[in-house]
Amino acid sequence: MIILGIDPGLERIGYGVIRREGSKLTPIAYGLIQTPRISVPDRVRLIHEQVLEIIDLHHPDSIATERLLFTVNKTTAMDVAKALGVILLASSLRGLPWAEYSPPEVKQSVVGNGNADKKQVQFMVQRILGLEKPPKPDDVADALAIAITHAFRSRIVIPA
Repeated sequence: MIILGIDPGLERIGYGVIRREGSKLTPIAYGLIQTPRISVPDRVRLIHEQVLEIIDLHHPDSIATERLLFTVNKTTAMDVAKALGVILLASSLRGLPWAEYSPPEVKQSVVGNGNADKKQVQFMVQRILGLEKPPKPDDVADALAIAITHAFRSRIVIPA
């Protein structure tokens, strides 16, 4: 099973593609989608196009995103929600099942502690995926952690 994990944002969107074969997890690709400081409609179009490119290149079996939890900055929450909307549109257009996980769920799955800090998440993502160094920036590490969480919690089985 191939999983695309996405840490949504408007300016920076982390993504990570991993393969689950039995209990083994292997990184396929990961990186950052960055949008320039242009109008929001143009930014979300760019996000949509780039997510479709990632989907079409790697052919994931499912997509997982981080659940948006904002309590302080409502403006940021709305902008991230716009980006998440076009990410979900890309998923839907390609017929992919979607799941979302809260930040504490991701930290619990990857680190074993729902209150883990960013460095702990990066370290465990590196260990679980056998990477030479911790993935950076945080958006990329978070996207890989989301994909790992989905691999651990998913009941989807794709026949070989």
